[in-house]
Amino acid sequence: MKEIRAIIRPSRLSRLRDALRAIPNFPGVTVFNVKGFTAPSAVDKRSVRDELTDFTDKVMVCVLVEPDMVETIRTALIDACQTGQIGDGLVWVVDIQSMHRIRDASSM
Repeated sequence: MKEIRAIIRPSRLSRLRDALRAIPNFPGVTVFNVKGFTAPSAVDKRSVRDELTDFTDKVMVCVLVEPDMVETIRTALIDACQTGQIGDGLVWVVDIQSMHRIRDASSM
């Protein structure tokens, strides 16, 4: 199993939901409200507002999938969430060594 995580703009969540629902056999997604900031060296011109506001609202999404679905979901994430601006977010993939359903303790 693989875990795909992404940090995205909150305004892109509904687009992402629609894109993920269109993927055949999509298993589901977990969404977290998070806050963060971009590395100061990545921002060319910082405004007074930027200096006074340390953190920006973001959304983290988490999807657990079989390895053969990773590229499809990664592509859907990028296509649905990309604006071309600093702060669009990140997507990464992590190996899952084991996973168990709480309902019946079965391994997946």
